[in-house]
Amino acid sequence: MKRAALVACVLALGVAMLGLGGCDQAAKPYQGWIEANLIFVGPDEAGRVQTLSVREGDHVDAGQPLMTIDDDLQRADLNMTEATLANAQQTFQRALQLVKTGAGTQKDFDAAQAALREADARVVTSKTRLARRKLASPVTGTVEQVYFRPGEMVAAGKPVLAVLPPGNMKVRFFVPEPELAKIAYGDIVDVHCDACGKDIQARVSFIARSAEFTPPVIYSLEERAKLVFRVEALPTAPTRLRVGQPVDVLPAWKGTPVAQGTKPAEGAKP
Repeated sequence: MKRAALVACVLALGVAMLGLGGCDQAAKPYQGWIEANLIFVGPDEAGRVQTLSVREGDHVDAGQPLMTIDDDLQRADLNMTEATLANAQQTFQRALQLVKTGAGTQKDFDAAQAALREADARVVTSKTRLARRKLASPVTGTVEQVYFRPGEMVAAGKPVLAVLPPGNMKVRFFVPEPELAKIAYGDIVDVHCDACGKDIQARVSFIARSAEFTPPVIYSLEERAKLVFRVEALPTAPTRLRVGQPVDVLPAWKGTPVAQGTKPAEGAKP
């Protein structure tokens, strides 16, 4: 009887160990974080920031004014081109009268007409440069970061602030090479993060064609596979996520994570 009891205990312990191993395998998610494609807004010509209408974290709509850059040079350029246009108009009118009376030549008239068109085009260019000193948001989103404040000089093409549209957020995670065949474009994955409430779903939108080694910074306490593939997915609820936030990603075929010592859901793949 003692021997039978001992055998039963050993069998029970073995079953428990197998159950724990199966649960641990089913609950093992991929580690990743949230990234975003920011929209940078800045002047196309150097200048000093005069006004800034938004702060970090503000919601902005497409076309909403964001900032103004000093426009002294652009106004001076517009005045000069408008003066040149006025002179070109006078020259054209004289050439027109002369050609009508036969005192002028067609060549002089054509030259005056070409000069008038060029002067008019320069005025349009100057007005465009002046109008671009007032910058508006090109997209609807949230002001993610401000790089320059009023009174600071900004170089041409340098962003003054960055706007994040919700649709530009993505989940980036890494899949070990042995499990890559189980991930496909369009697959739905569950994304879990701290203080996010219930899981967020995302759709796989990118799978790297070449492998890479495990990144030096990865949010995991366990040692991951050395050879991994980068995968990106677009979340269905991006407003609940933050850039740089660590997340756990669990593909649908892995089932729902379960705590150690509990039975995995029926139908979940190992």
